[in-house]
Amino acid sequence: MSRETVYIGFGSNVGNRVDFCDRTVTLLSLLPHSQVTGVSLLYETEPVNDGANPGNHWFLNGVVRLETDIAPRSLLETLREIERSLGRDEDNRSGPRTIDLDILFYGERVIDEPGLTIPHPRLHQRRFVLMPLSELDPLLVHPIRHRSVNQMLAETADASEVRLLFPQPSTTYGSRPSCSSHPDS
Repeated sequence: MSRETVYIGFGSNVGNRVDFCDRTVTLLSLLPHSQVTGVSLLYETEPVNDGANPGNHWFLNGVVRLETDIAPRSLLETLREIERSLGRDEDNRSGPRTIDLDILFYGERVIDEPGLTIPHPRLHQRRFVLMPLSELDPLLVHPIRHRSVNQMLAETADASEVRLLFPQPSTTYGSRPSCSSHPDS
């Protein structure tokens, strides 16, 4: 299998949100046969009640761009394991969460299998996904909707508040962006 560009959305609204985001990016950077090639800035977003009950605490959200040859189903299983390792409540997946990981795009693939839908079926309706995704690849075209990320962002009906976290935590990842405070600061 050749390497594909994958976009993974992440979000946290429980506990030390910056720490959960940092640990998530670190764990993703350690995946075998993979390389993190981009990390968006962090955005603070109000919870969206679209059939879920995420609680009242605001989220920190971001997107990671990953080059990988891990198969989509295996990647999903790995993301679920990362969620569990960071304390995600498996019995209440729609509730407040230490970390939530979603495969947004896997190359140009369209997958519709039980438990795995790629592209993410609601990403075009979620400002909190589109804003950080537009930072990494504003011209990325959705393989079903045939709209770029920037076009979907401009057209979304989602009016929820999404604001850039300021100040951004400083990086611990050298030259690539991160969502972490430096341990010496």
